[in-house]
Amino acid sequence: MPDTWDTPLSADEIHVLAPFVTNLDRPIFGLRNLPEVVKGALFSRYSRSDKSLRRILLDEFMSAPEAGFAPLVDAALTDERQQMVVTQQAEAFYERVLIGYGDDSVAELGGAHVACESISNIAAKALEDSRIGINPLEKSTRYVAFDRQVNGCYRYYRPAELMASPHATRYVASMDRLFTTYSALMAPVLTYVRGHTPREAGTSLRAYNSATRARALDLLRGLLPMATLTNVGLYGNGRAFEYLLTKLAAAPQQELRELGQALQRELDQLIPAFVKRARTERGAAYARYIAANRAHVATLAHTLLPASQPAAVPAVQLVEFDPDAELKTVAAILYPHTNLPLEQVQAHVATLPPAERQRIITAFVGERGSRFHRPGRAFEETYYTFDLLADLGIYRDLQRHRMLTQERQPYGVQHGYVTPPDLVACGVAETFNAALEQAATTVTAIQADLPDVAPYAVPFAFRVRWRIKLNLREAYHLLELRSARQGHPGYRAIAQEMYRQISGVHPALAAGMRFVDLQDYALERLVAEQRLDAKLHARGEFDATADDTGIDGRGR
Repeated sequence: MPDTWDTPLSADEIHVLAPFVTNLDRPIFGLRNLPEVVKGALFSRYSRSDKSLRRILLDEFMSAPEAGFAPLVDAALTDERQQMVVTQQAEAFYERVLIGYGDDSVAELGGAHVACESISNIAAKALEDSRIGINPLEKSTRYVAFDRQVNGCYRYYRPAELMASPHATRYVASMDRLFTTYSALMAPVLTYVRGHTPREAGTSLRAYNSATRARALDLLRGLLPMATLTNVGLYGNGRAFEYLLTKLAAAPQQELRELGQALQRELDQLIPAFVKRARTERGAAYARYIAANRAHVATLAHTLLPASQPAAVPAVQLVEFDPDAELKTVAAILYPHTNLPLEQVQAHVATLPPAERQRIITAFVGERGSRFHRPGRAFEETYYTFDLLADLGIYRDLQRHRMLTQERQPYGVQHGYVTPPDLVACGVAETFNAALEQAATTVTAIQADLPDVAPYAVPFAFRVRWRIKLNLREAYHLLELRSARQGHPGYRAIAQEMYRQISGVHPALAAGMRFVDLQDYALERLVAEQRLDAKLHARGEFDATADDTGIDGRGR
C-alpha cells in the first residue's frame, strides 16, 4: 500500500473502489468511470486534505447520500467489461487516425486524471513545470500541516543513492530536526498569532480559527525541505502527458525517472494510444537528447561563467522591457478595426500625441468591474523580463502561473534564508534558524559528492533565483491575483513591486491595473474565510457554534 496513515481498505471497499481507479495499492494511479465534475471536485478537496485520494473518494463522496454515487457504482460494476470493449475499439480507431494522418493534435482531444501520492517536492515541481496541457493541483501548505509520522518516521523522501552513501545518517538527522522543529513550534506560533490578532465581533469562530491556522502554517513552512512528501493531482491531455513522460525519463534524479515509469503504467490503462510513443525508441531518443543537451550546456556554463559571488541586486528587478511598447500596443488595439497593414498603423500611431494614445488605451481597458474583466490580446504585444530572488515557499506559489516563461536556477543554500519577522517577535527565531543552519551544512556536504540529490535537503526558507518573462495581459492577471489580500505576504510583496516597476516604465499601460492591492494585512485569509461563511449560510450549512481549533487542517 502507499506510504500513508489512511485506514487500510477493507474487502468491501476494494470491491466498490476498483472500477474507479487504475490500481488499489500504488501511489501513482488514475481515475476512471467518473463524471468530469466529480473528478474536479475530488482534486479540489485533495489539495486541502492529508488523506489519499482513494480514501477521500470512499469517505466523502461514495458515502454521501446526496452525491448520487450508488447508480455510478452499480453501473461501473456491471458494465466494466462492456466499457473495456468500447475503449479497445476507440483505441484501435485512434491508432488508424494517428498512423494514417500523423496528426499529433488528435492526442490533445483525450485526457486523463492521475493522482501522484507520496512524491517529494522536487518531483512535484517537475510535474508542475509543464505549462501547457497539464493542470496540477497540489496539497496545500496553508491548510494541511506536515507534522504526521508513518511508522515513527516523518514523511520525507529518502533518495536511494543518498541512503546508500556516507551522508545518510547526517541527512536523516537534519531532516528529522526540521520536522521536529516544525511540529514543536506549531502551538507557540499559533498562540502568538491569535494573541496578536484577536477575533473581532461578527467574525465566526470557524473563519477566525481557519485564518489564524493558515497564518501559523505560513510562518512555519520555511522549515519544510524539498524532500517533503506531498500529493499532486494532474489532469492533462495525451500530447502533454507524452511530453511530460519524456522529460521525466531524461531527469537526473532517480525518483523522477521512476515517477515517469509509474505514470506511463497508469496512463497506458487510461489513454494508451495517446502516450504510446513515450515508451518507444523515438521517445527514448528524445529523452537522451534532452539529457545530453542539459549536461553539455551545464558544462559550458561552469566553464565560461565567472565563479565570483553574485552581484548585489534587488530581489525584484525589471531587467528588460520594450521602450516602444506603448506605440506597439496602441497599434495592436486599433489593428482589428481597420484594413490597413500593421506597419502603416504603427506609423500613424507614432504621430499621435500621448494624450490621444492614452485615450485609446483607456477605451480598450474599459470600465473594469473586477479583476476578472481582463483586457484583450493587444496587451500581449509587450513583454517584461524580471529577475526574482525569493524563498522557495514563494517560488512554489508563483510557479503555478503557466501562461508565461519561467526558468529557475538550482535549488540550494547559497543565497541564504528568510526568517519571518513574526517568528522573531514570537521568540522562536533562534530555534527556527538553528534547524535551517544544520540543514544548510548537510546540503553543502552532500553537494560535493551527489549534486543531483543535494536539493532534497534544502528547506523552503532558502532563497532561489528565477526569471519570469510575461506579457502585459498576463501581468494584469498575475499582479492583481497575487497581490489580493488572501495571498501569502511574501508573494504579495513581489507582485506589488512588479506592479510598481511596470508602472514606472509604462504608466499608461499599467493604469488599468485597478485591482492591485498595495495594502498590508494581519490575517490574509480572514476575508476569504468570511466569504466561505456567507456561502455556508446561503446553503443552510453554517454552524455558528463550530470550533475548529486544530492546526493540522484535517477537519475540513
